[in-house]
Amino acid sequence: MKKLLFSTNQSLAPLLLRFFLAFVLFPHGAQKLLGWFGGFGFSGTMTYFTETVKLPWLIGLLVILIEFFGPIALLLGFAVRLWSIAIAIVMTGVILTHFTGYFFMNWFGNQKTEGMEFFLLAIGMAAALIYSGAGRLSIDAGIKQ
Repeated sequence: MKKLLFSTNQSLAPLLLRFFLAFVLFPHGAQKLLGWFGGFGFSGTMTYFTETVKLPWLIGLLVILIEFFGPIALLLGFAVRLWSIAIAIVMTGVILTHFTGYFFMNWFGNQKTEGMEFFLLAIGMAAALIYSGAGRLSIDAGIKQ
């Protein structure tokens, strides 16, 4: 099991994937947990998740924790496969619960909601990391199999 979770090589591609996925995902998690970047913080986000979206409390909590701590783990290269699976599940959940038929992001404000292209890109990046592992400059690479 340890080998399955932590094995990797010294490839540069996973490092780039980790960095950019963490870079775009961390602000979303910080909005939800800390209220940074104009977010509502933990209690506001949990209220939205449980009362508006009707998610179970535990699912809302997991979404917040995955979106905040997942990018940090990706940057460090720690348990990248596990965190990537969790991120892919969250992004799939967003598509399944909020998909309204739009593909493209709402750049010009002429759609009711955002499209799913951001979430699909995040799923693709996470899938590549699940396959490749953490790559170069990662804690995973230093864990002895």
